[in-house]
Amino acid sequence: MTTPSELWKRLERRDATLWADGNVSATRLGWLDSPARMQAEAKDLAAWAGTIDADHIVLLGMGGSSLGPEVLRAAVDSDRLIVLDTTDPATIAGTPLGNSFFLVSSKSGTTLEVQTLLAHCWERVPDPARYAAITDPGTPLATLANERGFARLFENQSDIGGRYSVLSYFGIVPAALLGYDVAALCESALGADREAAVERGIAMGEAAREGRDKVTVVVPEKFRHFGLWVEQLIAESTGKRGTGCVPVPTTEVEHGPDRHVIGLELSDALELGDQFFTWEVATAIAGHVLEIDPFDEPNVTESKQNTAKVLEHLPLPAIEADDPATVSAWLEGHVRPKDYVSIQAYLPYGQDDALDRLRRALRDGLGGCAVTCGYGPRFLHSTGQLHKGGPDEVVAVQVVPRQPTAELPIPGHPYDFGTLIAAQALGDHQSLLDHGRRVVRVAVDSIDEIR
Repeated sequence: MTTPSELWKRLERRDATLWADGNVSATRLGWLDSPARMQAEAKDLAAWAGTIDADHIVLLGMGGSSLGPEVLRAAVDSDRLIVLDTTDPATIAGTPLGNSFFLVSSKSGTTLEVQTLLAHCWERVPDPARYAAITDPGTPLATLANERGFARLFENQSDIGGRYSVLSYFGIVPAALLGYDVAALCESALGADREAAVERGIAMGEAAREGRDKVTVVVPEKFRHFGLWVEQLIAESTGKRGTGCVPVPTTEVEHGPDRHVIGLELSDALELGDQFFTWEVATAIAGHVLEIDPFDEPNVTESKQNTAKVLEHLPLPAIEADDPATVSAWLEGHVRPKDYVSIQAYLPYGQDDALDRLRRALRDGLGGCAVTCGYGPRFLHSTGQLHKGGPDEVVAVQVVPRQPTAELPIPGHPYDFGTLIAAQALGDHQSLLDHGRRVVRVAVDSIDEIR
């Protein structure tokens, strides 16, 4: 039997045979070196961050480029960094742009949400001195940043996947702008117990193979946003080929025959460095146990393609929505043992507490069934991979507004943000149906309408 020490050594030397044939690990393991690389640049990053005189830092990103920074922001309870990773028009319209600095963050440099958000911000604040970009070398965003003369362009290592990028420029630059001691944050990551991380991954993978695939990550209330990041990492990495670990972040212990519970002890924001690296190692090893590739995302593009198809044939088609007061009854008739419920809210931000109350109410009403929730389109770049590529255990509740939350045009596009987010919801709805998933769609004025 291979020991944790031996598995770590294989991972450390980038042994591609750890995972299924045809895996993309050859271009996705740069995260192993990220803490040391960023630690070496800590002084420069801190000095640069100190020159940014702005009331707010508005980060335009999606998925791996936004969830890590949101965890770092919430851990120090800062309102200076605003992570804008939605196409909801009310949320976008309510974002302060006046005395803000903009961090445009996209690995590919072609992310639709980031492009449209940048178009919105640039029309209102066309000052290149108030923009910086983080992207891979040679992307369209890198070209644009140079053409417009952005204040700074951070070109990240191209061999780091988005969900493993929090300890690279994608997470460390926002951390510096938040005032973190980034050298200490990286030191925390470098001090992570590698073998313990491997053991966590082995346990996750083996539990999933035994039917306990709901990885219930219990975090302290102060660090509840950590669930956003770890949820993406686990779901997008392992949810494929009809298998996977289903992350269920929570602030209270949840039990059940399909649960694998992991409790985290966090008391200081700098400890996030350790947790980020530990979970990256654990997730890569869980992929080894499950015999899948933890670095690809074969089903992520489906909803994007469906969204594009919807936008090609405007106006949007009418899709029937069920009565939100019947959701619990519908779930009782469709949820089977070992299923999980996914609440997918295409709604304005700022409703976290209401969504969590709904999550707990549905969980309790279904006898402790695992229930997760997330904002759309954010989760399309996160847990969406698991919903389509993982086991047929998801029962989705798609929540959309009865009316567009605001009117907000997108410069250079033939549709507005309200149309875009509605098209994304329709595209994902179709993708779920194409995979034979069980889904109910409800339109609401308030989350409290859902019963």
